[in-house]
Amino acid sequence: MKQFLLGAVSMLVALVLAVVALVWSVGSPGSNTDVTRPATARATPSPSAPTDLAKGETWLGDARLTSAHVVTGDGGLRDVTATGSAVTLTKDGLRAERLDIDAVLPFETAASQIGDGVTLYAAGGGLAGLRRRVSVLNREVEVRATGAVQAVDGQLVITPDTVDLDGPDWLDSAASAIVRRLVTIHHTVEGVPQGMALTSVSVEADGFRAHLRGENVAIAP
Repeated sequence: MKQFLLGAVSMLVALVLAVVALVWSVGSPGSNTDVTRPATARATPSPSAPTDLAKGETWLGDARLTSAHVVTGDGGLRDVTATGSAVTLTKDGLRAERLDIDAVLPFETAASQIGDGVTLYAAGGGLAGLRRRVSVLNREVEVRATGAVQAVDGQLVITPDTVDLDGPDWLDSAASAIVRRLVTIHHTVEGVPQGMALTSVSVEADGFRAHLRGENVAIAP
């Protein structure tokens, strides 16, 4: 994600310098949410340009970057839209007063980041499904759980509503509290710039639709 943002903004800056001024506004693939609104409907005022830019620095009031796929060392994201406000490109990297990222975090990527043999999937009704093998009461069993997904304190949280063990009923009852803890997930989304926090999340067919926001985000090359 860092390379994507920095490279994309660098390309924008080159275009800005070439044509003096450029506004790049591209909607997310398949999205119909980019509708022109009257100026009075803007949620926040446009940022003011700084007066103390150093030589060689470039400032963009707003920058909107999209990509169908972004791959980092922490895994891939899909259908990515990054929107920056008051973005400054310097020799040391990029700074944004505010940065919003909307993307799909594929189930396989989230499962790989969480680790411990977790498998994630869509369970229907807006719920996430989870499978993993655990050792309970000296028995190796597969746990299947479904639960609601929320953004809590900047993290992706899955709280199980149903928990099933691949074992007899007595094992289900005896191990219920233990297993419930093992399938309760608190996960910080990886592969995004430091300082980004999850603000909303929902379950889609192939992953988690996530929105992250950061203030005063700095990205070094």
